[in-house]
Amino acid sequence: MEPGTAPPSDAPLADEFSALLAGIQRLLRRRLRRGLEQPRLRGAQVELLRLVMDSPGLRVSAAAEELCLAGNSVSTLVNQLAAQDLLRREADPADRRAALLYATGAAEQRLEAWRERRRALTGELLAALPERDRAALAAALPALRALARGLRDLPEEDPR
Repeated sequence: MEPGTAPPSDAPLADEFSALLAGIQRLLRRRLRRGLEQPRLRGAQVELLRLVMDSPGLRVSAAAEELCLAGNSVSTLVNQLAAQDLLRREADPADRRAALLYATGAAEQRLEAWRERRRALTGELLAALPERDRAALAAALPALRALARGLRDLPEEDPR
C-alpha cells in the first residue's frame, strides 16, 4: 500500500471524518464571526498569535518552522499583525538581524474574547447532546490528539 493511503476499509471513515471536522470548524467560525466589531483575523494570523502567546520572544524563523510556513509568509503575517497593534517585534540582543515576537495586550484580549465566545457556543451545543454522546466525544479526545500528533510528525513533502 502507498504511504499516506488508507486501507480500503478505512476510506469511508477517513472521508467522513475529514469532511465533518472541516465542516464543524467552518460552521463554528461562521457563527462566532456574527456580531464581531473588529475586522476578522485570518486563520494563519490567529495561529501565529497563539504560537507567540505560548512562546513569547519567539524568532520569526522558529515561528515559520513551527507553523510549517515559509519565512517570508510569516514575515508578511508579522507585518499585518504589527500594523493592527496585535504583535510587536524586538531586535534579538544575541543577533540584531533577527526579530523576537511578542503578542500585545490587545491581541491577548482579542483571542481571550474569541475563546470565551467559542467556549460558550460549544458548551451550549454539547449540553444539548445526550449524556452518552458527550461521553463518546470525551472518550474520543485521546484518539483525536494522537491524530493531531501524527499529522504534525509527518515529514514535509519535497517541493520538487
